[in-house]
Amino acid sequence: MKDVEQRNAAKKFAEYWKGKGYEKGQSQPFWLQLLGEVYGVEHPAQFISFENQVMLDHTSFIDGYIDETKVMIEQKSLGKDLLAPIRQSDGTLLKPIEQAKRYAAELPVSKHPKYIVTCNFEKFLVYDMEHPHSEPEEILLENLPEEYYRLEFLVNNGSAHIRKEMQVSMAAGELVGKLYEAFLNQYKDKNNIESLKSLNKLCVRLVFCLYAEDAGIFGQHDMFHDYLAQYPAKAMRKAIIELFKVLDTKEEERDQYLEEDLAAFPYVNGGLFADENIEIPQFTEEIRELLLKRASLNFNWSEISPTIFGAVFESTLNPETRRSGGMHYTSIENIHKVIDPLFLDELKDEFTKIKNNPVKRTRKAQLEAFQTKLAGLKFLDPACGSGNFLTETYICLRKLENEVIRLLTGGEMVLGELLNPIQVKINQFYGIEINDFAVSVAKTALWIAESQMMKETEDIVHMPIDFLPLKTYTNIHEANALRIDWADVVSPSELNYIMGNPPFVGYSLQNKEQKADILNIYSDENGKPYKTAGKIDFVAAWYFKASQLMQGTNIRTALVSINSITQGEQVASVWKPLYERFGIHIDFAYRTFRWDSEAIIKAHVHCVIIGFSSANSNKHKYIYDANPIIAKNINPYLVDFETIFIEGRTQSLSGLPKLQNGGKPTEGGYLILSEEEKSEIIKDNPNVTKFIRPYMMGKDFINRKPRYCLWLVNASPKELKDLPKVMERITKVKDYRLSSPKAATRKKAETPMLFDEVRECTSYYVAIPKVSSENRKYIPMDFLPPEIIPGDKLFMLQGASLYHFGIMTSNVHMAWTRAVAGRLKSDYSYSNTIVYNNFPWPTPTEAQKEKIAKTAQAILDARAKYPDSSLADLYDDSVMPFDLLKAHRANDRAVMEAYGFDIKTTTESSCVAELMKMYQQLVAKEK
Repeated sequence: MKDVEQRNAAKKFAEYWKGKGYEKGQSQPFWLQLLGEVYGVEHPAQFISFENQVMLDHTSFIDGYIDETKVMIEQKSLGKDLLAPIRQSDGTLLKPIEQAKRYAAELPVSKHPKYIVTCNFEKFLVYDMEHPHSEPEEILLENLPEEYYRLEFLVNNGSAHIRKEMQVSMAAGELVGKLYEAFLNQYKDKNNIESLKSLNKLCVRLVFCLYAEDAGIFGQHDMFHDYLAQYPAKAMRKAIIELFKVLDTKEEERDQYLEEDLAAFPYVNGGLFADENIEIPQFTEEIRELLLKRASLNFNWSEISPTIFGAVFESTLNPETRRSGGMHYTSIENIHKVIDPLFLDELKDEFTKIKNNPVKRTRKAQLEAFQTKLAGLKFLDPACGSGNFLTETYICLRKLENEVIRLLTGGEMVLGELLNPIQVKINQFYGIEINDFAVSVAKTALWIAESQMMKETEDIVHMPIDFLPLKTYTNIHEANALRIDWADVVSPSELNYIMGNPPFVGYSLQNKEQKADILNIYSDENGKPYKTAGKIDFVAAWYFKASQLMQGTNIRTALVSINSITQGEQVASVWKPLYERFGIHIDFAYRTFRWDSEAIIKAHVHCVIIGFSSANSNKHKYIYDANPIIAKNINPYLVDFETIFIEGRTQSLSGLPKLQNGGKPTEGGYLILSEEEKSEIIKDNPNVTKFIRPYMMGKDFINRKPRYCLWLVNASPKELKDLPKVMERITKVKDYRLSSPKAATRKKAETPMLFDEVRECTSYYVAIPKVSSENRKYIPMDFLPPEIIPGDKLFMLQGASLYHFGIMTSNVHMAWTRAVAGRLKSDYSYSNTIVYNNFPWPTPTEAQKEKIAKTAQAILDARAKYPDSSLADLYDDSVMPFDLLKAHRANDRAVMEAYGFDIKTTTESSCVAELMKMYQQLVAKEK
């Protein structure tokens, strides 16, 4: 369905359903008509199911479920408030989203929804379950004609064609992996670097030959197979060497007495077969079988996606090598999250306007100018790997160009000078990659993409276009991108876009070379590394170099990054130099989402995508979450607010009690006791009881699993000498600390009976785990008695009142935490220096403080009703008791009133913006 047709269909749908909407009688017609008439689903009744049973403590029914795209629908009648609790058949009060989540929790994992849509016929609220606590995106029925694309996720789960390409490409990768292993076993020295490089080149050449015979590039189907099939395994090595030589020799320069079957192969060129000295081992019967039957006769290489296959092909390398290099495979869908907002959406919009121009002569001139523009664009991926970003971008530009050619030629045969109307070339695409094999794969993937797109052009102009010989190009550079000048790869005056997926390596996991690279790059104007350069993620180096290159140009960049560079202490460390020195700004951003791989060995990484530049722009700035929102400014926390940097501080900005780390044991486990170890040591000597205290780290606290510690702070030497089992443990602690490579730890061997850091509370304190699951709406916090010793994965807030507890366990504090805290994978990594000390507290009246204290106590009272449940149980969304949820909601309302926030209109993003504004005011006041 074309854009205009879909817009008109959406308009008719909106007009028809305006003012209608009875939940029981009209829900199904509403959704069937929406899917069929607006989104072109051919058989909507087979696409969506209604009233599926789900067993709670009673039988309930899911209003609607779309299996193919994993969308659950909770439908309400016209006029119903989608954000208000509604009484259920069992008497509980649940919002529509909570009702849907309740259903989802009872479904098999394979059926868990990716999206939940609540709807009341005039409004759709869309919840992205990758971000279960993010705000819903609101789409109004009346706006559907302009915003129909925002509901595309209902039907768009990738076309069958793309899915088939993916399956074929993955299967091709498996074949290459088997060939790789079979050949590797034939090399004399499997660890020799030059031998491995030869093996890589051999695999690339074989893949090209397999593709070329299926795609018709060699001129005859199965030509490669038929040539090799006449030789036994022992003779195949010589046959393949002769073939490679022929493919690299021009027809006029070949031996005139060459065998006919060899002479029939075309001249390939392009440098692919140029090195005649590569080491090729003997073939075996296993290799012959793999190559001729499985890889050639029984497989169609012309159906592969060069974008996906490049990455899959590269997976034949040692997976450990890839992981240590920080590389991750990229799906086509995720590539488009980068390239669409960076440039492709804009190009498509421009093309749509041109083709809709009613004046034929003007349209023709605009189409020709547009094609010239496409041919003039230049792209750089400075961590290109197997070239999937470059390959997919090339394919997208060529598809646009083919549409231009179709309109210019009118589908007629092209003759004469216009025999090859293609202007977009693979030499517009530049890459930098440290791995030699990946460089070869990237070049081959681009050649395959060029071949596939040329076939499409041939179908448009009804004329053959010569693909061979390949055009030699050296735009994919084998180099360390952090040690070369990108301007030597492509001139900044010619470059338009930088894009890619640089390595994900946390600062604590960087090797010496990587650490040296980032310290060298993150340096001030005098070449001195920034103070915090040693504690930022490896990907930041690409941001710095891109910012350097873009300064004073119109180049725009979009990079995939691990989400830690937009969280916690790293934000100021990574971004402040880029803003202050290069004047960059963020043009668009994808907030945290899970970046899944297309590799056989999956790589799940929590990422952000950030588009940035230093050039002036009047374009809308977009933040992509469940759906895009237009922002006035996107700051490095990916919040729509002014650019600020929240840096660590040692005291609370609001003058609150000090939040301290629990004690760090550093004792090898010899001072920590399980329940069994505690019983055993007491059995041996009951006098030890007074030295045993309950002990909690973060997980112990959340899961309420008892552990204990030997707390020997006030033990006399005589008492210790009378406890031989304890003395054994103290000796082991001493040995453990003395063997440490850290001088500070070795120093602590002088006091082996004590924790490395002795922290003890003298009164009740609020405990906060350092790490908590992102799936919890609230980080579990609780008051603990002073006899419990907190470990270093637990914060302790002494002197905290119920009022303090109420504020900190509120949705306002959680909104701040989600925005500024660091993350461990995707889990919240709470901190005192960034989160707590910078948090702006309200200035409530005494009445408001009392109200918050009461709602905080109500939370504790609700928890107390479930003594058999841990905090992990109580704060699991799927089983959270309703009275506890109700208590939290009341506390949230009380806290928001204290801040002066309107409960009905304040969203989480607007709440964070207000808190950042308060933060700015407090900092200004402090100065």
